[in-house]
Amino acid sequence: MPSSIYIEPSCQSRIEVWDGGKITEIADQFERFRNEGKIYFASSSFQTHSLPMLHIIGNVAPKTPIYFIQTGFHFPETLAFRDQIGEEGGLNILNIESHVSKIQQRNSIGNFYFTSDPDYCCFLNKTQPMQPLLERFDVWINGVRADQNANRKQLKVIERTPQGGMRFHPMLQWSKQEIWKYIVDHKLPRHPLDSKGYSSIGCEPCTVKPSLTDERGGRWLGQSKTECGLHTELVSK
Repeated sequence: MPSSIYIEPSCQSRIEVWDGGKITEIADQFERFRNEGKIYFASSSFQTHSLPMLHIIGNVAPKTPIYFIQTGFHFPETLAFRDQIGEEGGLNILNIESHVSKIQQRNSIGNFYFTSDPDYCCFLNKTQPMQPLLERFDVWINGVRADQNANRKQLKVIERTPQGGMRFHPMLQWSKQEIWKYIVDHKLPRHPLDSKGYSSIGCEPCTVKPSLTDERGGRWLGQSKTECGLHTELVSK
């Protein structure tokens, strides 16, 4: 493991301003990782519901590398929001992207793969770029929640990865209501597309406004696909 990766010192003094419960549990898990000598990184899609996790990380482990997967197909609003959150929160945000050029990401008739094979598009632009990080770090931290879909409901707070590392899901047991209460209580900003009716925001070609009852219903509309692969292929079965 590279010695240049920052391992945060004790955060005990940082959590004294909070009450007990889920936030303290998250801070305690970071403390355990540090005591075990594990190095960790987080990833985020920088949506509004991503902010509680990022805000907590910014308080308990502010130098944690937070990777944004730059697919090249994001809404411009998402990129601007990522930059805003990074600047306002003082977060250590890094970008990763596919090594396969966009000109090579087209099918036989010249269309991008998201038009004909969205699974392969996600593999090239999301799953594959994440692989080196999983080999480099001990722990991957991400903000999936059990109430988002059936696949995520099956996850555990700590999961083993096929690479031999760990995934930590600090927000797994948080409800949508708890997420929004945290956002309101801490006066966190909102993604610009929230006001336009988007509740789950991915790549622009594969995202539409969802129904009122399904938070992620606007992703890959009309297809059986519900995940990009980060939380399926990269989880050991």
